[in-house]
Amino acid sequence: MRFIPATLCYIEKDDKILMLHRVKKKKDMHKGKWNGVGGKFEFGESPKECAIREIYEETGLKATKLFLNGLIVFPNFDGENDWHAYLYHVTEFEGELFETSNEGNLKWIDKNEVLDLNIWEGDKLFIPWVLENKRFSAKFIYENKVFKSHEVEFF
Repeated sequence: MRFIPATLCYIEKDDKILMLHRVKKKKDMHKGKWNGVGGKFEFGESPKECAIREIYEETGLKATKLFLNGLIVFPNFDGENDWHAYLYHVTEFEGELFETSNEGNLKWIDKNEVLDLNIWEGDKLFIPWVLENKRFSAKFIYENKVFKSHEVEFF
Protein backbone atom coordinates (compact mmCIF):
# COMPACT_ATOMS: atom_id res chain seq x y z
CA MET A 1 0.00 0.00 0.00
CA ARG A 2 1.20 3.49 -0.76
CA PHE A 3 0.13 7.10 -0.40
CA ILE A 4 -1.03 8.85 -3.58
CA PRO A 5 -1.40 12.65 -3.45
CA ALA A 6 -3.83 14.08 -6.01
CA THR A 7 -6.03 17.05 -6.77
CA LEU A 8 -9.72 17.27 -7.59
CA CYS A 9 -10.92 20.59 -9.02
CA TYR A 10 -14.35 22.07 -9.60
CA ILE A 11 -14.35 24.88 -12.15
CA GLU A 12 -17.28 27.28 -11.95
CA LYS A 13 -18.63 29.71 -14.56
CA ASP A 14 -22.09 31.30 -14.84
CA ASP A 15 -23.65 28.97 -12.23
CA LYS A 16 -22.32 25.94 -14.07
CA ILE A 17 -19.63 23.45 -13.06
CA LEU A 18 -17.27 21.84 -15.55
CA MET A 19 -17.58 18.09 -15.10
CA LEU A 20 -15.73 15.21 -16.73
CA HIS A 21 -17.69 12.12 -17.75
CA ARG A 22 -15.12 9.31 -17.40
CA VAL A 23 -15.85 7.12 -20.42
CA LYS A 24 -12.62 6.81 -22.43
CA LYS A 25 -10.05 4.79 -20.48
CA LYS A 26 -10.46 1.01 -20.52
CA LYS A 27 -9.10 0.41 -17.01
CA ASP A 28 -10.58 3.35 -15.14
CA MET A 29 -11.96 2.81 -11.64
CA HIS A 30 -14.14 5.88 -12.27
CA LYS A 31 -15.51 4.57 -15.59
CA GLY A 32 -19.02 5.88 -16.20
CA LYS A 33 -18.83 8.36 -13.30
CA TRP A 34 -18.79 12.14 -13.50
CA ASN A 35 -15.93 13.93 -11.68
CA GLY A 36 -14.24 17.24 -11.41
CA VAL A 37 -10.87 17.39 -13.14
CA GLY A 38 -7.51 16.69 -11.54
CA GLY A 39 -4.97 13.98 -11.00
CA LYS A 40 -1.81 12.77 -9.34
CA PHE A 41 1.06 14.97 -8.26
CA GLU A 42 4.28 14.97 -10.23
CA PHE A 43 7.54 14.90 -8.30
CA GLY A 44 8.22 18.19 -6.51
CA GLU A 45 4.81 19.76 -7.18
CA SER A 46 2.77 21.66 -4.62
CA PRO A 47 -0.97 20.98 -4.50
CA LYS A 48 -1.66 24.27 -6.33
CA GLU A 49 0.92 23.52 -9.04
CA CYS A 50 -0.62 20.08 -9.55
CA ALA A 51 -4.13 21.54 -9.77
CA ILE A 52 -3.10 24.16 -12.34
CA ARG A 53 -1.21 21.61 -14.45
CA GLU A 54 -3.96 18.98 -14.33
CA ILE A 55 -6.66 21.52 -15.18
CA TYR A 56 -4.65 22.67 -18.18
CA GLU A 57 -3.83 19.13 -19.38
CA GLU A 58 -7.43 17.92 -19.09
CA THR A 59 -9.34 21.03 -20.20
CA GLY A 60 -7.04 23.51 -21.98
CA LEU A 61 -7.94 26.12 -19.35
CA LYS A 62 -5.38 27.98 -17.23
CA ALA A 63 -6.72 28.49 -13.70
CA THR A 64 -5.99 32.02 -12.46
CA LYS A 65 -8.05 32.06 -9.26
CA LEU A 66 -8.42 28.90 -7.24
CA PHE A 67 -9.20 28.17 -3.62
CA LEU A 68 -7.96 25.17 -1.68
CA ASN A 69 -11.08 24.09 0.18
CA GLY A 70 -10.11 20.80 1.70
CA LEU A 71 -8.19 17.60 1.95
CA ILE A 72 -9.92 14.23 1.87
CA VAL A 73 -8.20 10.97 2.70
CA PHE A 74 -9.63 7.92 0.92
CA PRO A 75 -8.04 4.91 2.68
CA ASN A 76 -7.52 1.90 0.41
CA PHE A 77 -9.86 3.50 -2.15
CA ASP A 78 -8.65 1.48 -5.11
CA GLY A 79 -7.98 -1.68 -3.11
CA GLU A 80 -4.25 -0.95 -2.98
CA ASN A 81 -3.57 2.66 -2.06
CA ASP A 82 -4.52 5.51 0.25
CA TRP A 83 -5.50 8.52 -1.85
CA HIS A 84 -5.13 12.04 -0.43
CA ALA A 85 -7.13 14.48 -2.55
CA TYR A 86 -6.71 18.24 -2.32
CA LEU A 87 -10.00 19.84 -3.39
CA TYR A 88 -10.06 23.12 -5.26
CA HIS A 89 -12.77 25.55 -6.34
CA VAL A 90 -11.76 27.48 -9.46
CA THR A 91 -13.61 30.72 -10.18
CA GLU A 92 -11.38 32.40 -12.77
CA PHE A 93 -9.51 30.97 -15.74
CA GLU A 94 -8.22 31.79 -19.22
CA GLY A 95 -8.07 29.89 -22.48
CA GLU A 96 -10.30 27.79 -24.67
CA LEU A 97 -11.93 24.61 -23.42
CA PHE A 98 -10.93 21.42 -25.23
CA GLU A 99 -13.79 19.80 -27.11
CA THR A 100 -12.83 16.51 -25.51
CA SER A 101 -10.36 15.14 -22.95
CA ASN A 102 -8.31 11.95 -23.18
CA GLU A 103 -10.14 10.74 -20.05
CA GLY A 104 -13.71 11.50 -21.06
CA ASN A 105 -16.18 14.14 -22.16
CA LEU A 106 -16.19 17.62 -20.63
CA LYS A 107 -19.51 19.35 -20.07
CA TRP A 108 -20.74 22.44 -18.25
CA ILE A 109 -23.50 21.29 -15.85
CA ASP A 110 -25.93 23.57 -14.00
CA LYS A 111 -24.86 23.77 -10.35
CA ASN A 112 -28.24 22.53 -9.18
CA GLU A 113 -27.96 19.41 -11.39
CA VAL A 114 -24.44 18.24 -10.49
CA LEU A 115 -25.58 16.08 -7.58
CA ASP A 116 -28.07 14.29 -9.88
CA LEU A 117 -25.25 12.96 -12.09
CA ASN A 118 -23.73 9.50 -11.72
CA ILE A 119 -21.14 10.58 -9.13
CA TRP A 120 -19.58 8.76 -6.19
CA GLU A 121 -21.84 8.79 -3.11
CA GLY A 122 -19.27 10.68 -1.05
CA ASP A 123 -19.05 13.37 -3.73
CA LYS A 124 -22.66 14.26 -2.96
CA LEU A 125 -21.44 15.37 0.48
CA PHE A 126 -18.26 17.25 -0.38
CA ILE A 127 -19.10 18.97 -3.69
CA PRO A 128 -21.47 21.40 -1.92
CA TRP A 129 -18.75 22.12 0.66
CA VAL A 130 -16.34 23.02 -2.14
CA LEU A 131 -18.84 25.18 -4.02
CA GLU A 132 -19.76 27.01 -0.78
CA ASN A 133 -16.02 27.59 -0.13
CA LYS A 134 -16.08 25.76 3.18
CA ARG A 135 -12.70 24.73 4.59
CA PHE A 136 -12.45 21.14 5.72
CA SER A 137 -10.41 18.04 6.37
CA ALA A 138 -12.09 14.67 5.98
CA LYS A 139 -11.79 10.93 5.63
CA PHE A 140 -14.17 9.01 3.36
CA ILE A 141 -14.33 5.23 3.66
CA TYR A 142 -15.28 3.05 0.69
CA GLU A 143 -15.28 -0.75 0.60
CA ASN A 144 -15.45 -2.39 -2.83
CA LYS A 145 -16.56 0.94 -4.34
CA VAL A 146 -19.43 1.26 -1.82
CA PHE A 147 -19.49 4.35 0.41
CA LYS A 148 -19.46 3.30 4.09
CA SER A 149 -18.75 6.33 6.25
CA HIS A 150 -17.00 9.64 6.63
CA GLU A 151 -15.49 11.95 9.23
CA VAL A 152 -15.15 15.68 8.67
CA GLU A 153 -13.77 18.69 10.47
CA PHE A 154 -14.62 22.22 9.28
CA PHE A 155 -12.31 25.18 9.90
